[in-house]
Amino acid sequence: MTSSNRIDLKFAEMRERKEPAFIPFLTVGDPDLATTVDIILELERAGAAMVELGVPYSDPLADGPVIQRSSERALKANRVTIRDVIGVARQARERGCELPFILFTYFNPVLQLGLEPMMKLMQENGISGMIIPDLPMEEDGEVRQLAGRYGLHLIPLVAPTSNERIRRIVERASGFVYCVSSLGVTGARSQFHSGVDDFLRTVKDSTSLPIAIGFGISRREQVERFAAVCDGIVVGSALVLKIEEALPLLREESTKAKGLLQIREFVRELIGS
Repeated sequence: MTSSNRIDLKFAEMRERKEPAFIPFLTVGDPDLATTVDIILELERAGAAMVELGVPYSDPLADGPVIQRSSERALKANRVTIRDVIGVARQARERGCELPFILFTYFNPVLQLGLEPMMKLMQENGISGMIIPDLPMEEDGEVRQLAGRYGLHLIPLVAPTSNERIRRIVERASGFVYCVSSLGVTGARSQFHSGVDDFLRTVKDSTSLPIAIGFGISRREQVERFAAVCDGIVVGSALVLKIEEALPLLREESTKAKGLLQIREFVRELIGS
């Protein structure tokens, strides 16, 4: 039976086109919720295949300084909650966005909202999957079961250090497998883990699902390097930094269009669209 989940449909489309899916990450609410919706629409115009919607969090263990700063801004200025992030997905849909949305959140906001209420809200507001980086495989049973009931994907992170765990992780995966390119937190890098190609081959040999790679990808040549071996390329910190640089423009209505254009041009240069 063909899946109706937007993530599955988009990967199938990209496979037909023989192109990797470009998957940008952004922190919702930086600089504000309305501008985040504008940025999502720019990402779609620039060639994004799907978007990770980051829930701002006060103690983001997997995130480097750029994303930490964006979370701090979103929390300080707008007190952005997980409900707000889901609402942004709805607003983007109402404005015609067709991209699949992936909620990127730590587990504590999920617990505060409640597992089933969150799944229901995600389903009702056009979100197709979720990534919860601090939810280990050994403790994800209830979340996985509920996600399946609501037609959502729980997408796992797999790191180069988890060789003995790879098969166990990916056999439970749905949607796609998110491969972490490097050890440590997110952030732009000039070099990746020395065994990254062997790692990607191991993951690919262990699953029939698409594989995407993220953490540290910030330049066109890096996108091209991984496009040959991965189904998806995730770019987070480099885009969040570009948004940070454009904040003076984005905060003023008279210059917002210029700031959004800078973001669109950055993405188009990055992916060659």
